[in-house]
Amino acid sequence: MRRKPSAGKAKGAEKHPSLWRRVGRILLIMLGILVAIPLVLVPVYSVVNPVGTYMAYTRVVDGPIERQWVPFDAIAKVAVVSVMVSEDGQYCAHHGVDWGAISEVVDSPGGPSRGASTIPMQTVRNLFLWLSRSYVRKGIEIPLAIYADTVWSKRRMMEIYLNIAQWGPDIFGIEAAARHYFGRSAADLGARQAALLAASLPNPLARDPARPSSLMKSLARTIEARARKAGPYIVCLYP
Repeated sequence: MRRKPSAGKAKGAEKHPSLWRRVGRILLIMLGILVAIPLVLVPVYSVVNPVGTYMAYTRVVDGPIERQWVPFDAIAKVAVVSVMVSEDGQYCAHHGVDWGAISEVVDSPGGPSRGASTIPMQTVRNLFLWLSRSYVRKGIEIPLAIYADTVWSKRRMMEIYLNIAQWGPDIFGIEAAARHYFGRSAADLGARQAALLAASLPNPLARDPARPSSLMKSLARTIEARARKAGPYIVCLYP
């Protein structure tokens, strides 16, 4: 005759499903919190000036950072337009995501490494997400960018972006960048300086607007030319 399992063994077997259920509940709660944080903070950031996750990380790991928040109207128009034409030429036309650019990236061999991030996508990434490129991060960026673009005005979106973007080692925001590289406020930037700052955004740790390489100078000339012709594309920022 087979021996019946002891009561101790039966209790031990029952513990495993219970343990996994508890772990599953904890993971679901953590996921819910992570989803809720941006859903709650995006409306708050309509009126409260935020600090980005990477900015906070840099402050904790590296120490003091250069950063001073400035309102949208205290930033030279040529600087705003230069960044827009450089980073997101269809900024006023889309609702957070440039689907045409996304399709090109998906169909290309480079995949997500090529970027195609709009300014709203970059903004929510800087505020809530991590920097390493992947389909997972891009998949989270897209709904967050659409949500933020719905809640914030285009001017508020651009104001937040320009104030949390990184412009060099421990340099965050266009005011700190303008003072660090050119010794003037963001309100007093000229067309060439604005174009050099915009040209440095894709790689702020390697590109120095005050000592531009030949590549940066070439990019800045292109950005200047585009900014001069951007009138029809900036109506959401300057009606």
